[in-house]
Amino acid sequence: MLAACKILPVNDPVTVDVPANWDQTSNNSNAWPALSWWQGFNSAELDQLMIETQNNNLDLSASAARVLQAEAQAKLAGVALLPSLDLSSGASRKGSIAGNNTTTTSNSFNVSLDASYEIDFWGKNRSTLIAAQESLRASQFDLETVALTITSSVATTYLQVLSLRERIDIAKLNLENAESVLKLVESRVKYGAASPLNQAQQRAVVARQRAAIPPLEQQERDARSALAILLGKPPQGFDVALTSLANIESPELIAGLPSELLTRRPDIQSSEAQLRSANADIAVARAAYFPGIGLTGSAGLASTALSALFDGGLIYNLAVSLAQPIFDAGEREAQEELVVARREELVQTYRSTIINAFADVETALGTIQSTTEQQRHQAEQLKQAGIAFELAQRRYKEGAEDLLTVLDAQRTLYDAQDQQQQIKLSYLQTIVNLYRALGGGWEI
Repeated sequence: MLAACKILPVNDPVTVDVPANWDQTSNNSNAWPALSWWQGFNSAELDQLMIETQNNNLDLSASAARVLQAEAQAKLAGVALLPSLDLSSGASRKGSIAGNNTTTTSNSFNVSLDASYEIDFWGKNRSTLIAAQESLRASQFDLETVALTITSSVATTYLQVLSLRERIDIAKLNLENAESVLKLVESRVKYGAASPLNQAQQRAVVARQRAAIPPLEQQERDARSALAILLGKPPQGFDVALTSLANIESPELIAGLPSELLTRRPDIQSSEAQLRSANADIAVARAAYFPGIGLTGSAGLASTALSALFDGGLIYNLAVSLAQPIFDAGEREAQEELVVARREELVQTYRSTIINAFADVETALGTIQSTTEQQRHQAEQLKQAGIAFELAQRRYKEGAEDLLTVLDAQRTLYDAQDQQQQIKLSYLQTIVNLYRALGGGWEI
């Protein structure tokens, strides 16, 4: 009968619309990226950067401190389920003076053990502990989410630094080509085979390509500074060794979408833990309507002489208290409404987190597919642009083409080279996004 009076946490199931074909995807756990998923890029420098990030990133350290706070809160919540014990001792001396100036004195000594305990008749204290434990789990999952986000950012930013360096090299090479064409034009102008207009046009091309380099260099510095901050280092003096994406391998893509996504992503696990904590808070709020039952007691020794304390008489006291709130101006009702509304908010957040998880994976896969096709077309465009520029230069030397044809071929080649680098970066960064969307190899 007493057990039947316990108020249990609310655990109503939360329904989420899952894609119809999701259960038909691969369930092979080996398809998931490994914990050190970034090793698939086969970059020793990136591996070292990840180690430094895990050791020094300030956001990770702050998140770890929040886990320690949650652990302490869980310990505090568990205290209410155990009795409290206090050891006390005391000594007193009393004296009185009679009318005939006679002085009477007496001594008393005591030592006692006091105990108090609240009977968790309605399960309030147990539910408080459950809420704290689930909050601790949520904090641990949040730490994993932060770690996954930061490592993904490190990989993405590192790849961006290398790509920008390669784009800078391409811009410089194209500047050299433009300057070579300018020398050719100046030579033709000198001998009257070309007009000063042709010379001015090519000088404009050289100036434009020279002006394109400083913004790329600034972007590279900004990306390098962002990478330093992720590593918990000051940007001043920070640098990386590699200068291009040439030695970065494309990791093998994961086949299929494992249906365990809902248990793999730490942000989903965190949202679910917060929901369970809110369920327990509802039980706590409802238990507040019922009376609290407390037990107190003390036992000890008392004597008129300290030397005879442990030979003295035993003293004890036992008490039972019952406290039933009668009027609190609606405080308990408002508290219940608050935690119920909080749970409803977390239900919607949980649903939103799951939907966003599916969307992240779908977006990453779609981008990888489209970028792969784009790379194939861009490679062909770059090949043909190189052939066109070479032929245009040759025919211009022979007088078979005008300078406008050379300039157009030159601009097309530069754009194709720069675009190819941007597409390659986008492809590698999308693979990083897919790892993050899938939980990055993190396991519960």
